[in-house]
Amino acid sequence: MSMAKILNISQEDLANKLEDLNVNSEDVKNEWGDAGKKTGLLIWRIEKFKVVPWPKEDYGKFFSGDSYIVLNTYKQNMSNHMYHDIHFWLGAETTKDESGTAAYKTVELDNYLGTDPVEHREVQGYESKLFLSYFKKFIIMEGGIDSGFNIVKPAEYKPQLFHIKSIGRTLTCTSVPVTTDSLNTGDVFVLDQGLNIYQWNGCKASGIEKYKAMEFTSALKNERKGQPKVVVFDQDDSDATPFWNCLGGKTKVKDDPYEEHRQINDKPGEKVLIRLSDASGKMEFKEEARNKISLSMLDSDDVFVVDVQCEIFIWIGHGSTVAEKTNSFKYAMDYIKETGKPPNIPITRVVEGNEKERFISFFS
Repeated sequence: MSMAKILNISQEDLANKLEDLNVNSEDVKNEWGDAGKKTGLLIWRIEKFKVVPWPKEDYGKFFSGDSYIVLNTYKQNMSNHMYHDIHFWLGAETTKDESGTAAYKTVELDNYLGTDPVEHREVQGYESKLFLSYFKKFIIMEGGIDSGFNIVKPAEYKPQLFHIKSIGRTLTCTSVPVTTDSLNTGDVFVLDQGLNIYQWNGCKASGIEKYKAMEFTSALKNERKGQPKVVVFDQDDSDATPFWNCLGGKTKVKDDPYEEHRQINDKPGEKVLIRLSDASGKMEFKEEARNKISLSMLDSDDVFVVDVQCEIFIWIGHGSTVAEKTNSFKYAMDYIKETGKPPNIPITRVVEGNEKERFISFFS
């Protein structure tokens, strides 16, 4: 399934469901309960159009075939006021139904909290630094709820290859195809065969990534009561035959394209400000300004999409209509498609009066 198909969650039926949203219903209250009333992190997985609490012992572990909602509740400046960031995370192999439900349930949770939370769309492989900061280890496994994933004994493990990266203070471990094409010279990879675990260090991998990878392999060994044997290979080691054999044989390893790719995507470019308004009696989506934009251009009576090239923001004015609010994500997604932007571009929804410093920094 293509990433573009997975991320196309701007369906009309989703907008219609949002218009009918009733956060006071018993079903909604039972589903969210005391969410957001205490500081800390809560995670739910989307299962059959419902949100199911994710076990706390598995926080930081995600499946590429699933969608999740992550709520961070915090206080700041010695205030008793609760602030919230809601992230919906979409795995690379999640279904259209799951991604659509995650988007809908995020808005439902937003309205249930009633505190103007900041909403973030997170896509596998393009997670925000804020999202990753919640976890010491961020592990993406193959499979998901629809694949019927079951825990198996170490001796019965299907080999998995993990791509190890250190982003900020977070160790990211992503399951990738078990082939030499997955390797690059700039990172560390861990081949997990159940009872044999191999760590392979690219020649340009950083010391911190090698160290973090050793922590990961140690954790895997401890989870299996010390049964696995852990072996570490550097890229040029001549005795790494067991590692190469599992990947189909030794080949030339490509250079690391990751850092350059991420740096390009992290850099803001020309800014575009687009207004979404139904003041004329019909929904209109029109460009208001380009490149030079200021906060004074934002009108409380409408919704605005702010394109800074590396990220898309949706700004919700306090006086905007229900139709404008509920259609904002649809128009942002359509805009991304029409302008040829990558479907995995980050999207953040902010409400007037609750803007964060990063959003404000893009205005002159």
